[in-house]
Parts: sequence; structure tokens; C-alpha cells
Amino acid sequence: MRSVSRIEAGSLVLVFAALGLACGSSAPSPVTPPSAPGETASESLKGTLLIVGGGPIPDAVLARFVTLAGGKGHARIVVFPMASESADAGVELAEDFRKLGAEAERVVLTHEQAESATAARRLDGVTGIWFGGGDQSRLTAAIGRTPVEAAIHERYRAGAVVGGTSAGAAVMSTPMLTGDERRPGGSRPPEKDSGDAFMTIARDDVVTIDGFGLIRGAIVDQHFVRRRRSNRLLSVVLEHPDLVGIGIDESTALEVPPSGPWRVLGNSVAVVFDARAARITPPSSTLGATDVRLAVLPAGSAYDVATGTATLP
Repeated sequence: MRSVSRIEAGSLVLVFAALGLACGSSAPSPVTPPSAPGETASESLKGTLLIVGGGPIPDAVLARFVTLAGGKGHARIVVFPMASESADAGVELAEDFRKLGAEAERVVLTHEQAESATAARRLDGVTGIWFGGGDQSRLTAAIGRTPVEAAIHERYRAGAVVGGTSAGAAVMSTPMLTGDERRPGGSRPPEKDSGDAFMTIARDDVVTIDGFGLIRGAIVDQHFVRRRRSNRLLSVVLEHPDLVGIGIDESTALEVPPSGPWRVLGNSVAVVFDARAARITPPSSTLGATDVRLAVLPAGSAYDVATGTATLP
């Protein structure tokens, strides 16, 4: 693991400066985050999210997950690895949780299995739920809109910690970034078989679908600085300005408690795009905006999504 290089950080700053993003101290008007599916605003939320941006997961982040799940001898964790095509996905992670004193079970489900009440009951009494990496669309296809997803929301509302990395981070929000785009390169598409992606800031380019909607009022992106994903997250935020964009870098985690500010952990940064008070071009024109607020938050930072206030360590 390593921290963000000066070159990567410099490139990120230049992109933001060219876009004219606002970094002032004034905060937008408070907003009420939308409720998760099946949840009303009046319900008391007791759970915590621990969202990792991919890459090697620091030991301290895994330990924090176990602590939030009840600690050594009390934590009961289920690992869902279905985002990956690997037959062994989640095996090592479940063992890591056991070494930290948790009871951990790897559960692999098809969509048909997830439709059963029996599968949903496997989450009874669980204190921690973890989504592995891979392709987030595979994970939502397996358990989205099933009794298992409903059970996940129920355990989260009751106080369980829900975490995930990479694809397991993307599923936390809705809309959920799929990793696909409709018009790569816009009017200047890259050469055939090019690995370049999200080269533009544009309307109706980034493909999204419903995620699990566990984090309210936000859209999550992952591998954010390492893979230079500012264009795609900014595009989606400007199309959904009521939602805050949170791009989490590798080996970095965002802890979202049931109340109070978010907290950044790990080795790199989380980047926040907040367009709730922005002026955005009309739908018939090229996508653009002014007064989009930016925060680049290293470990130890906090972000209050209700007020848009960031605190550095």
C-alpha cells in the first residue's frame, strides 16, 4: 500500500481548478437525506456503514469493522462474495475476521436462493454484513429486491454494521455506478480496444442502476484517485444535484454512523462533490455548473452531510 503520489494529487487539483469548483467555507442549506428502500424518515437508524474504496484493506479498517460488529467474541459476520466470479472469493476475508475474534460465515447465493425466506433468516442475529469486490452488478442481480436485501436493511436499521470494498462500496448507494458508459470519449471516441474510460463530463453517459440505497443522500464511487474517476462522479452528481458524491480512494474507508458526521479512515483520501447549492446548465445544453463544493479529506477528516461542512485532521 502507498499514499497518493504528488503527480496524482496534482492532476486531481488541476482538473478541479479547470472546472472552477468552489472550495469556500460557506455551507449549503441543510438537506434531509432520502430514506433507504422500505424505510421511512421517522424510523430510528442504529447501524453503521464502513465503505472501502478497494485495493489492499488496512488491518486497522478490518479491525474497526469487527469492533463495530460487537468486538471479539461477540461479532457475527456474513460475507457476501457474489460480485466476484472467483470460486474462492471471500474465503480469505472470512478467515481474517475469525482471526480478529469474530464468528464469520461466507454466504454465496443465487437470485433464486435469495428469494427464499430461509436465506433471509440466515441473517437473523448477524451483527456485521460485508460485500466483496468484483462487479457490483453481479451482486445486485443476486440479491437486489429480494427478502435477503430486505433482511440486510432490517439488520442495518437494528444496529448491524454493513461494509464492503470496491464493488461492495458501489452497491451502498442508489443510483449505483455500474462502471459502464454509453458514449466513451463523446465526440472524440478513443481508439478501438483502448483502456481509456470516462474521458468526458457529459449528460446521460454514465450508466447507473438501483443499488441497495444504504447510504442516504449520497452516490459512492471507488478506486477514486488511483483510477482518476473524477469525470464520472462529477457527471452523475450534476445530474443528481440533490445527492452528494463521495469518491473513496483505495486502502481508504468512509465510516458512516447512524448520526453525526462521516469519518475518513485509512491511507489515502475521500473526495466530496456537493452540488446542492450549485447552478447547473439546463438539460438541453452541455453539462456544466458553478459553485460546486469540493472537499479532499485525508484520514482523520470528518464530513457533515447535513450542513456540507468538512473538518480536516
